[in-house]
Amino acid sequence: MALFDLPLDRLETYRPEVREPADLDASWAATLADARRADPVADVRPVENGLVLVDTWDVTFRGFGAHPVRAWFSRPAHAGDADLPAVVEYLGYGRGRGLPHERLTWAAAGYAHLLMDTRGQGGQYGTGGDTDDPVGAGPAAPGFLTRGIREPAQHYYRRLVTDAVRAVDAVRELPGVDPRRVAVAGNSQGGGLALAAAGLVGDLTAVLASVPFLCHPGRALEITDAHPWQEVVQYLSVHRGAQDAVLHTLSYVDGVNFARRATAPALFAVGLRDTVCPPSTVFAAYNHYAGSPKEIAVHPFNGHEGGDAVHVRRQLEWLAATMPSKTPSRAPAASTV
Repeated sequence: MALFDLPLDRLETYRPEVREPADLDASWAATLADARRADPVADVRPVENGLVLVDTWDVTFRGFGAHPVRAWFSRPAHAGDADLPAVVEYLGYGRGRGLPHERLTWAAAGYAHLLMDTRGQGGQYGTGGDTDDPVGAGPAAPGFLTRGIREPAQHYYRRLVTDAVRAVDAVRELPGVDPRRVAVAGNSQGGGLALAAAGLVGDLTAVLASVPFLCHPGRALEITDAHPWQEVVQYLSVHRGAQDAVLHTLSYVDGVNFARRATAPALFAVGLRDTVCPPSTVFAAYNHYAGSPKEIAVHPFNGHEGGDAVHVRRQLEWLAATMPSKTPSRAPAASTV
C-alpha cells in the first residue's frame, strides 16, 4: 500500500474535534459501577504449561454484567512470592487468548502478565478463545463491530471495554501483583482497549497502545474500507439513513475521547501505510492524549503490523524505564584484593 493519508508533518499536528456525547462520563461511570458490584476474581487455577521458567494460572474474572471472562495469568517462576508490577494485555480483532505458552514476552521480562480473552471472539486467528458473549443483538454485519450498533447501551464494545477495565480490577486482586504498578498493552483492537482502560482507570502506571483501533471512526470511514471498518460500510449500505445513529454509538468507544481523559505515560506506534487503523486516526488519539510523558514510534514503510518485533524491543526498553520489573540491585563493592 502506498502512502494514502496525510503527510507526516500534518499528522504530527492533526488534532481534530470528534463527536463526544454529553453523557459520556456519566454513562461510563454508571456502566462500571454496575459491573463492580461483583468481586472481580471468580476463579484462579494453576495450569501445566510445559514450561520451566514461567508459571501460569487459568483465571476467570467477572466482566460486563458479571459475565465470566477467561484470562491467562503468568509470572516468572523464579519470582517466588514477590509482588511484581503487572501488564494487562488485550488482543487483536478476532483473536482469543490461545494457549498459555504463546505470549511469554512480559513474564520473561519479569512482569506479572494477565492476557484477557475476548468475549465472543477467537474464531478467526490464532488458536482460539474460551469466553462466550451471552448478550444478544439485533441485525448486524458479519463480525463484531456492528453488533448492537444502533444503541450505545446494546453495543458489543460497551461490553468489551467494560471487560478491559475489569481485567485491571482483577489483576490487582491476584497474589504476587503490586496493585500500585499496572500497565495496559495491546495492538490494534487491543491498542484501542488499552486506550479505553487509560481513559477509564485513573491510576495506571503506563499505557502501550500500538496501531490502536476504534479511534476517530468518522475519519476512518471516510478514507478506508478495510476490514473491520468494512463491516460498518456493509451495514450502512443496507440500513440507509442509520449513519448518525451509528456514529453516535461509536463515539462512546472512540479512542480519542478516552485519550483526552488519560493520565498515565504512554507509548504509541503507527504504520504510515496502515489501512486498518489509518495514521490520521492514530495521530488523532495521540495528539489528544492527555497523559504525560508520551511518545509515538512512526514506521513509514509499514502497514498494520507497525513495528512488529522491533517495536516490542522498544516497548521493553520504554517500560523498563517507566515501570521497572524489579528494583535495581546495589552495585557490588570494589574488590580490595
